[in-house]
Amino acid sequence: MSEMDFIHNVIPRTDVIKCTARIGAEIGNIKLSADLPDQTIAAINSLVLEHKVIFFRDQGHLDDAEQERFALRFGKLSPYPEGLTPILEIDSAVGDIHADIWHIDWSCMDAYPKISVLRGVVIPPVGGDTVWSNTAAAYLDLPLPLQRLADDLWAVHSFPGSYLRPSADAFTGPMIETEHPVVRVHPETGERTLVLGVYVARFVGVSKYDGQRLFDLFESHITAQENTVRWKWKQGDVAIWDNRATMHCATKDYGDQRRVVRRATIEGEVPVSVGGRYSVPRFKFVGRNES
Repeated sequence: MSEMDFIHNVIPRTDVIKCTARIGAEIGNIKLSADLPDQTIAAINSLVLEHKVIFFRDQGHLDDAEQERFALRFGKLSPYPEGLTPILEIDSAVGDIHADIWHIDWSCMDAYPKISVLRGVVIPPVGGDTVWSNTAAAYLDLPLPLQRLADDLWAVHSFPGSYLRPSADAFTGPMIETEHPVVRVHPETGERTLVLGVYVARFVGVSKYDGQRLFDLFESHITAQENTVRWKWKQGDVAIWDNRATMHCATKDYGDQRRVVRRATIEGEVPVSVGGRYSVPRFKFVGRNES
Protein backbone atom coordinates (compact mmCIF):
# COMPACT_ATOMS: atom_id res chain seq x y z
CA MET A 1 0.00 0.00 0.00
CA SER A 2 1.36 3.43 -0.96
CA GLU A 3 1.60 6.36 1.46
CA MET A 4 -1.29 8.11 -0.29
CA ASP A 5 -3.46 4.99 -0.17
CA PHE A 6 -2.73 4.67 3.54
CA ILE A 7 -3.75 8.28 4.19
CA HIS A 8 -6.95 8.01 2.19
CA ASN A 9 -7.90 4.74 3.86
CA VAL A 10 -7.80 6.62 7.19
CA ILE A 11 -8.86 10.13 6.12
CA PRO A 12 -11.10 10.04 3.02
CA ARG A 13 -9.83 11.93 -0.02
CA THR A 14 -13.02 14.01 0.01
CA ASP A 15 -12.11 15.32 3.49
CA VAL A 16 -8.79 16.79 2.28
CA ILE A 17 -9.34 20.06 0.39
CA LYS A 18 -6.21 21.72 -0.97
CA CYS A 19 -5.98 25.45 -0.34
CA THR A 20 -3.47 26.15 -3.12
CA ALA A 21 -1.47 24.07 -5.57
CA ARG A 22 1.75 24.32 -3.55
CA ILE A 23 0.82 24.64 0.11
CA GLY A 24 -2.03 24.13 2.54
CA ALA A 25 -5.02 21.83 2.93
CA GLU A 26 -8.18 21.97 5.03
CA ILE A 27 -9.08 18.67 6.68
CA GLY A 28 -12.74 17.96 7.47
CA ASN A 29 -14.69 15.62 9.69
CA ILE A 30 -12.02 15.06 12.35
CA LYS A 31 -12.41 15.95 16.02
CA LEU A 32 -8.86 16.47 17.25
CA SER A 33 -7.95 14.83 20.53
CA ALA A 34 -5.15 12.95 22.22
CA ASP A 35 -7.25 9.79 21.99
CA LEU A 36 -7.23 9.51 18.19
CA PRO A 37 -6.02 6.12 16.90
CA ASP A 38 -2.32 5.79 16.02
CA GLN A 39 -3.16 5.40 12.32
CA THR A 40 -5.09 8.69 12.35
CA ILE A 41 -2.16 10.52 13.99
CA ALA A 42 0.17 8.95 11.40
CA ALA A 43 -2.14 10.08 8.58
CA ILE A 44 -2.26 13.64 9.99
CA ASN A 45 1.54 13.69 10.19
CA SER A 46 1.78 12.52 6.56
CA LEU A 47 -0.63 15.26 5.47
CA VAL A 48 1.50 17.85 7.29
CA LEU A 49 4.58 16.60 5.41
CA GLU A 50 2.74 16.69 2.08
CA HIS A 51 0.88 20.01 2.37
CA LYS A 52 3.29 21.76 4.83
CA VAL A 53 0.37 23.28 6.77
CA ILE A 54 -3.07 21.82 7.40
CA PHE A 55 -6.17 23.39 8.94
CA PHE A 56 -9.08 22.09 11.02
CA ARG A 57 -12.26 24.09 11.62
CA ASP A 58 -14.65 23.72 14.57
CA GLN A 59 -12.24 22.45 17.22
CA GLY A 60 -13.74 24.55 20.01
CA HIS A 61 -13.80 21.53 22.33
CA LEU A 62 -10.03 21.84 22.80
CA ASP A 63 -8.67 23.57 25.88
CA ASP A 64 -5.01 24.12 26.77
CA ALA A 65 -4.65 20.75 28.46
CA GLU A 66 -6.15 18.81 25.57
CA GLN A 67 -4.15 20.80 23.01
CA GLU A 68 -1.01 19.85 24.93
CA ARG A 69 -2.02 16.17 25.11
CA PHE A 70 -2.82 16.13 21.37
CA ALA A 71 0.49 17.78 20.48
CA LEU A 72 2.35 15.16 22.50
CA ARG A 73 1.16 12.53 20.04
CA PHE A 74 3.67 13.98 17.55
CA GLY A 75 6.70 14.02 19.86
CA LYS A 76 8.23 15.73 22.86
CA LEU A 77 7.10 19.29 23.57
CA SER A 78 9.74 21.91 22.85
CA PRO A 79 10.36 24.51 25.61
CA TYR A 80 10.15 28.23 24.89
CA PRO A 81 12.93 30.66 25.80
CA GLU A 82 10.30 32.79 27.57
CA GLY A 83 9.61 29.90 29.95
CA LEU A 84 8.97 26.20 30.15
CA THR A 85 5.17 26.33 29.83
CA PRO A 86 3.96 23.80 27.24
CA ILE A 87 1.48 26.24 25.68
CA LEU A 88 2.59 29.70 24.54
CA GLU A 89 -0.19 32.30 24.54
CA ILE A 90 0.10 35.05 21.94
CA ASP A 91 -2.28 37.78 23.09
CA SER A 92 -2.39 41.11 21.27
CA ALA A 93 -3.61 42.80 24.46
CA VAL A 94 -0.55 41.75 26.49
CA GLY A 95 2.42 42.56 24.28
CA ASP A 96 3.87 42.49 20.80
CA ILE A 97 6.07 39.47 20.07
CA HIS A 98 6.62 40.54 16.46
CA ALA A 99 4.80 37.56 14.95
CA ASP A 100 3.92 39.82 12.01
CA ILE A 101 7.40 39.34 10.51
CA TRP A 102 8.34 36.30 8.42
CA HIS A 103 9.90 33.68 10.66
CA ILE A 104 10.50 30.03 11.48
CA ASP A 105 9.44 29.30 15.06
CA TRP A 106 12.54 29.56 17.25
CA SER A 107 15.08 29.06 14.48
CA CYS A 108 17.60 30.56 16.91
CA MET A 109 17.65 27.15 18.64
CA ASP A 110 19.81 24.31 17.35
CA ALA A 111 17.07 21.66 17.30
CA TYR A 112 14.26 24.13 16.62
CA PRO A 113 10.67 22.80 16.65
CA LYS A 114 9.66 20.41 13.88
CA ILE A 115 5.89 20.89 14.22
CA SER A 116 3.73 23.71 15.58
CA VAL A 117 0.08 23.34 16.65
CA LEU A 118 -1.76 26.68 16.83
CA ARG A 119 -5.32 27.16 18.15
CA GLY A 120 -7.52 30.19 17.58
CA VAL A 121 -8.99 31.32 20.93
CA VAL A 122 -10.10 34.95 20.42
CA ILE A 123 -10.34 36.01 16.79
CA PRO A 124 -11.06 39.61 15.71
CA PRO A 125 -14.11 40.10 13.47
CA VAL A 126 -11.90 41.48 10.70
CA GLY A 127 -8.24 40.78 9.96
CA GLY A 128 -5.65 38.74 11.84
CA ASP A 129 -4.97 36.20 9.09
CA THR A 130 -1.77 34.12 9.07
CA VAL A 131 0.26 33.47 5.92
CA TRP A 132 2.52 30.44 5.44
CA SER A 133 5.15 29.83 2.75
CA ASN A 134 6.53 26.57 1.36
CA THR A 135 10.32 26.89 1.66
CA ALA A 136 10.92 23.66 -0.26
CA ALA A 137 9.03 25.03 -3.27
CA ALA A 138 10.92 28.32 -2.89
CA TYR A 139 14.23 26.47 -3.08
CA LEU A 140 13.15 24.61 -6.23
CA ASP A 141 12.19 27.94 -7.83
CA LEU A 142 15.74 29.26 -7.45
CA PRO A 143 17.85 29.16 -10.63
CA LEU A 144 20.50 26.44 -10.38
CA PRO A 145 23.40 28.89 -9.71
CA LEU A 146 21.45 30.39 -6.79
CA GLN A 147 20.63 26.91 -5.47
CA ARG A 148 24.35 26.12 -5.46
CA LEU A 149 25.11 29.40 -3.70
CA ALA A 150 22.44 28.77 -1.07
CA ASP A 151 23.69 25.19 -0.54
CA ASP A 152 27.07 26.56 0.58
CA LEU A 153 25.85 29.44 2.77
CA TRP A 154 25.48 29.43 6.55
CA ALA A 155 23.70 32.01 8.69
CA VAL A 156 23.73 32.90 12.37
CA HIS A 157 20.24 32.92 13.91
CA SER A 158 19.98 34.70 17.25
CA PHE A 159 17.57 35.64 20.02
CA PRO A 160 17.16 38.50 20.56
CA GLY A 161 16.73 38.40 16.80
CA SER A 162 17.47 41.12 14.29
CA TYR A 163 14.09 42.76 14.83
CA LEU A 164 15.00 43.25 18.53
CA ARG A 165 18.46 44.67 17.90
CA PRO A 166 17.67 48.23 19.10
CA SER A 167 16.74 46.92 22.57
CA ALA A 168 19.11 43.95 22.72
CA ASP A 169 21.42 45.54 25.28
CA ALA A 170 18.56 45.88 27.75
CA PHE A 171 17.41 42.31 27.25
CA THR A 172 17.86 40.11 30.34
CA GLY A 173 16.35 36.83 29.18
CA PRO A 174 18.13 33.81 27.71
CA MET A 175 20.59 34.51 24.93
CA ILE A 176 20.42 31.94 22.13
CA GLU A 177 22.49 31.79 18.96
CA THR A 178 22.95 29.02 16.40
CA GLU A 179 24.78 28.71 13.11
CA HIS A 180 22.43 27.02 10.58
CA PRO A 181 22.88 26.06 6.94
CA VAL A 182 20.78 28.26 4.66
CA VAL A 183 19.60 25.00 3.07
CA ARG A 184 18.76 22.01 5.24
CA VAL A 185 17.88 18.49 4.12
CA HIS A 186 14.48 17.56 5.54
CA PRO A 187 14.93 14.46 7.74
CA GLU A 188 11.62 12.86 6.70
CA THR A 189 11.03 13.90 3.09
CA GLY A 190 14.59 14.46 1.86
CA GLU A 191 13.54 17.84 0.42
CA ARG A 192 15.90 20.80 0.52
CA THR A 193 14.35 23.72 2.38
CA LEU A 194 15.50 27.30 2.94
CA VAL A 195 16.23 28.30 6.55
CA LEU A 196 15.95 32.07 6.91
CA GLY A 197 13.56 34.53 8.58
CA VAL A 198 13.73 37.25 11.14
CA TYR A 199 16.09 35.49 13.55
CA VAL A 200 18.91 35.74 11.00
CA ALA A 201 21.55 38.14 12.31
CA ARG A 202 24.22 37.66 9.65
CA PHE A 203 25.68 35.30 7.07
CA VAL A 204 28.92 33.52 7.93
CA GLY A 205 31.87 34.94 5.98
CA VAL A 206 29.75 37.54 4.17
CA SER A 207 29.82 41.30 4.78
CA LYS A 208 26.73 42.95 6.24
CA TYR A 209 26.18 44.87 2.97
CA ASP A 210 26.27 41.76 0.78
CA GLY A 211 24.47 39.67 3.39
CA GLN A 212 21.47 41.98 3.40
CA ARG A 213 21.15 41.67 -0.37
CA LEU A 214 21.45 37.90 -0.24
CA PHE A 215 18.83 37.81 2.52
CA ASP A 216 16.43 39.96 0.49
CA LEU A 217 17.01 37.86 -2.64
CA PHE A 218 16.26 34.51 -1.01
CA GLU A 219 13.39 35.86 1.09
CA SER A 220 11.75 37.26 -2.06
CA HIS A 221 11.47 33.71 -3.38
CA ILE A 222 10.13 32.41 -0.06
CA THR A 223 7.42 35.06 0.15
CA ALA A 224 6.41 34.93 -3.54
CA GLN A 225 2.63 34.65 -3.69
CA GLU A 226 2.65 31.36 -5.58
CA ASN A 227 4.44 29.75 -2.61
CA THR A 228 2.03 31.00 0.06
CA VAL A 229 -1.34 30.27 1.61
CA ARG A 230 -3.40 32.71 3.69
CA TRP A 231 -5.70 31.44 6.43
CA LYS A 232 -8.69 33.46 7.64
CA TRP A 233 -9.14 32.40 11.25
CA LYS A 234 -12.34 31.56 13.04
CA GLN A 235 -12.57 30.82 16.76
CA GLY A 236 -11.80 27.14 17.36
CA ASP A 237 -9.62 26.70 14.29
CA VAL A 238 -6.41 24.69 14.57
CA ALA A 239 -3.41 24.94 12.22
CA ILE A 240 -0.61 22.36 12.23
CA TRP A 241 2.53 23.02 10.20
CA ASP A 242 5.93 21.60 9.39
CA ASN A 243 8.27 24.20 10.88
CA ARG A 244 11.19 22.67 8.94
CA ALA A 245 9.63 23.36 5.52
CA THR A 246 7.71 26.60 6.06
CA MET A 247 7.95 30.18 7.20
CA HIS A 248 4.95 32.14 8.42
CA CYS A 249 3.79 35.62 9.26
CA ALA A 250 0.77 36.95 11.17
CA THR A 251 -1.12 39.87 9.66
CA LYS A 252 -1.45 42.80 12.05
CA ASP A 253 -4.44 44.48 10.46
CA TYR A 254 -7.14 44.23 13.15
CA GLY A 255 -6.73 47.61 14.85
CA ASP A 256 -7.60 47.67 18.55
CA GLN A 257 -9.48 44.37 18.44
CA ARG A 258 -8.09 41.56 20.57
CA ARG A 259 -6.48 38.45 19.04
CA VAL A 260 -5.47 35.44 21.13
CA VAL A 261 -3.92 32.25 19.77
CA ARG A 262 -2.17 29.47 21.71
CA ARG A 263 0.66 27.37 20.35
CA ALA A 264 2.36 24.12 21.24
CA THR A 265 5.59 23.14 19.52
CA ILE A 266 7.21 19.74 19.08
CA GLU A 267 10.95 19.32 19.53
CA GLY A 268 12.82 18.95 16.26
CA GLU A 269 16.12 17.62 15.00
CA VAL A 270 19.40 19.47 14.55
CA PRO A 271 19.45 20.55 10.86
CA VAL A 272 21.85 18.92 8.44
CA SER A 273 23.28 20.79 5.45
CA VAL A 274 23.46 19.54 1.87
CA GLY A 275 27.11 18.68 2.60
CA GLY A 276 26.23 16.66 5.71
CA ARG A 277 27.28 19.20 8.38
CA TYR A 278 25.13 19.75 11.46
CA SER A 279 24.05 23.14 12.79
CA VAL A 280 26.32 24.53 15.50
CA PRO A 281 24.91 26.07 18.72
CA ARG A 282 26.89 29.11 19.87
CA PHE A 283 24.82 30.08 22.93
CA LYS A 284 22.06 27.89 24.31
CA PHE A 285 19.68 29.17 26.98
CA VAL A 286 22.36 31.26 28.68
CA GLY A 287 21.20 34.34 30.60
CA ARG A 288 23.05 37.63 30.32
CA ASN A 289 23.96 37.62 34.02
CA GLU A 290 25.54 34.14 33.96
CA SER A 291 29.20 33.39 33.41
